[in-house]
Amino acid sequence: MASRQPSPPLTRAQESWLLAGAFLTLAGGVFRLPPWLGAAVVLLFSLRATLWWRRQPLPPRWLLGLLVLAVSAGVLLTFRQFFGRGPGTALLTLLLVLKLFELRRARDGVAAVFLSFFLLLVHFLEAQGMSMATLALTALLVLVAALASLADDGRKIADHLRLSALMLAQATPFMLVLFLLFPRVQGPLWGMPADAWSGLSGLSDSMSPGSISSLSLSGAIAFRARFEGDPPPHALLYWRGPVLRDFDGRTWRAGPEQAATGAAASAAGLDYSVTLEPHNRRWLYALDVPLAAPPDAHLSAEYQVLAKAPVRSRIRYEMRSAPSLALDTGADAASLQPYLDLPANNPRIRALAAQWRRESPDEGAVIARMLRHFRGEKFFYTLTPPLLGEDGVDQFLFETRRGFCEHYASAFVFAMRAAGIPARVVTGYQGGERNPVDGWLTVRQSDAHAWAEVWLAGKGWLRVDPTAAIAPERVEAGLASALPAGESLPFLARADLSWLRQLRFRWEAVGNAWNQWVLGYDSQRQRELLSRLGMREPDWRAMTALMTVLCAALLAGLAAWVLRRQASTDRVQLAWQRLGRKLARSGLERCPWEGPRDYSLRVAQARPDLAQDVRAIAALYIGLRYGKLVGKASLQQLEKRVADLKPALRR
Repeated sequence: MASRQPSPPLTRAQESWLLAGAFLTLAGGVFRLPPWLGAAVVLLFSLRATLWWRRQPLPPRWLLGLLVLAVSAGVLLTFRQFFGRGPGTALLTLLLVLKLFELRRARDGVAAVFLSFFLLLVHFLEAQGMSMATLALTALLVLVAALASLADDGRKIADHLRLSALMLAQATPFMLVLFLLFPRVQGPLWGMPADAWSGLSGLSDSMSPGSISSLSLSGAIAFRARFEGDPPPHALLYWRGPVLRDFDGRTWRAGPEQAATGAAASAAGLDYSVTLEPHNRRWLYALDVPLAAPPDAHLSAEYQVLAKAPVRSRIRYEMRSAPSLALDTGADAASLQPYLDLPANNPRIRALAAQWRRESPDEGAVIARMLRHFRGEKFFYTLTPPLLGEDGVDQFLFETRRGFCEHYASAFVFAMRAAGIPARVVTGYQGGERNPVDGWLTVRQSDAHAWAEVWLAGKGWLRVDPTAAIAPERVEAGLASALPAGESLPFLARADLSWLRQLRFRWEAVGNAWNQWVLGYDSQRQRELLSRLGMREPDWRAMTALMTVLCAALLAGLAAWVLRRQASTDRVQLAWQRLGRKLARSGLERCPWEGPRDYSLRVAQARPDLAQDVRAIAALYIGLRYGKLVGKASLQQLEKRVADLKPALRR
């Protein structure tokens, strides 16, 4: 039995392709690793690149074995397990960078390339934005070129990249067919139940001092909205989220969910669509006040839009809202009692609110006095308020006087309840930034806000924003204009970086288009597409048959194109073989190992009378078969020169 031949050793150029592909692959996820693991990956790759640059030998295999054990132990100590998205990605990343230390033969290179392919898939499943897609496509182009170099190292860099781009272009139609017709999967494609939704941020169903101010330091996008016409003024952009009813002295929490009484549709409503980022909660944000819920969602009794399941993937829904709608004008005393309950603390504001109510029985006058108290005293709007103790509302109102929107909303609602006025806290977002490139309104986590609602007889629930009494700029122009100088802000929200914001607008417009047309292609849009194709109720059999037919048609077209090119190449080869037979009759037979250039030189030396013609024929052959010569004219010229050479052989 013949022994198996070992794969050839890697050349320096092949190693460079493999290192470049691995670098792009690792760059897609190294910053999502724990700090020590990311540093280890950077250090190991830098060491491997240094060995390549200095042409130094690779470490022995026993040392690599020890490193594998060490990094595996480190992953286990960090994550306490090997299963799950986090430890799996970390271990795969470390194994790829260690695989680079044993790149000795072509077989090792192939293994490294396919390991990089798999890691690219993992990265893309975790982050599917435009930046990750661009990086993944670039890495894929280099990795396919690395495979081409492993098969033929004699080509130039541009030739390998050209071949890689051609192969990816040929695969693109098949990718589009699978993208459009393969059944859409909702939710993450990678992750264990314990960590599949970790890392999603947004508002919670509770509010305590500091919860919203810490969220406001993030520039991450919460959702985007697009109106049929011009959006409302900034001061009216209140995006309703969780409504908080119960208070234990420090934390506000949502009450039990109750069915809505329903709101009649209004002709004066605003129509708009919302593209919501995943946040692993059930609520859908809508402009205050929503008139109806989209499909697979409903309105609660507190006019909060709630989905049937947590939002764990980007969704788009249509909404209609009426900002002037009165809520629950005829509520009874029993339904309002939970909005009067208070814990037994904060005696100073209790006494002051009771005094205001005795002096002015009118509820509107009590509300006005509380707002005058905010305006008249030296209150400050800040992201860094001091810590509060057990009587936090009293401390805030009469001592520190420094707080963020949650402090003002909490203190206002507490005072209203102490005065016998039903009140509640509403959290959500206020404002938004219109992107001048695509017209979408972008609402970020830094726009998180809390305000109050009070119930007045005959008027129902009315919105009161205590923050507007302290920092009206927050409601009219946004967070950046309301905070004093020196406060922390998201980097791109700073007013002195307008040029960078313009770049961000353009990039986010491209990203939004990617989200709408690629990532937003969900099962509903797929059903709409198939319905246009005449498949009203498609099942897996019909979709499989359609994919098979389309892929077969693409394969037939690709095969026809290849055969056409092959036929042209065969005519070139046939002309060259015809020349060889003619010259062989004169004793100038071509050797099997002899290339066209060497053969033409030998013929020119043996037959100077044929030198010019044979050199011209060889140049045409090399250009058509290996160079950039294309077209029927060059091929016909080659065939004509070979045919015209026949009389010259009779001299």
